[in-house]
Amino acid sequence: MRRSWGADNLPKIGILFLLFILAYLSTLQWMWERWFEYGSYYSHGILVPLISIVLIWQQRGVLKNIKAVPSGKGLWLFALGIALHLISQLLQVYFTSGFSMILVISGFVLGVWGKDVLKKILFPIIFLVFMVPLPLEIVVNVSFELKLMSAAMATAVLNVLNIPAFQQGSYIRMDHASVVVEDVCSGLRSLISFMALGALFAYWMKSGTIKRLSIFFSSIPIALIANMFRIVILAIITEFLGAQYITGFVHQLFGLLVFAVAFLLLAQIERILK
Repeated sequence: MRRSWGADNLPKIGILFLLFILAYLSTLQWMWERWFEYGSYYSHGILVPLISIVLIWQQRGVLKNIKAVPSGKGLWLFALGIALHLISQLLQVYFTSGFSMILVISGFVLGVWGKDVLKKILFPIIFLVFMVPLPLEIVVNVSFELKLMSAAMATAVLNVLNIPAFQQGSYIRMDHASVVVEDVCSGLRSLISFMALGALFAYWMKSGTIKRLSIFFSSIPIALIANMFRIVILAIITEFLGAQYITGFVHQLFGLLVFAVAFLLLAQIERILK
């Protein structure tokens, strides 16, 4: 038996999708608010499910030719996801409810189409983890530590460049000016985004597991170093030209430029590993 992926299945898929949305409505609303709140660390969140859908769509030719072998283990995985979701809803812990989606979707695919289909689309399903915002308590604590580390790294680089500077908490004091590393400049946002990007690079990379893991984990230091250099550049501009030159558009522009350079660096590492 081969699973038909024709238009005749669209109504069934549509009904299942609607039921899924209704079951997770409050969780999806929570994620939406976190994605679009001011200073969000998860502004990329809306793109994650769209990317997963595209990745699965790209596999449609292969999926058509896979024999459907439903597995009873899928029911257990599905039930585990639903149980986690219900408990999360009861306790209003939307973070774990978001992760339960991955179990529910994986269990459904395994139960209906089998392990061969699940294996082909497992990455797009797991990739959904990058759309689930971390709890605010974790975000605050991690952001604080990253903020101090970024300030310390930037201060060290400034001194290497013969620009006298010393760190005072999240402040970088120089001879004629000071800059403060705010929460939004901690690097957490770029770290999360780059880990998602590194996962995509690893997925597209036609190499062994070790090289794929290498490209994924390399996204972490790249994101941190890129953010540190952005702080260094802004500090130099502040010291020699004035704080008025690093506000508004200029601040955003340097953020985009550094992100682009980090992206190219990640692509270069992938090319070397190949």
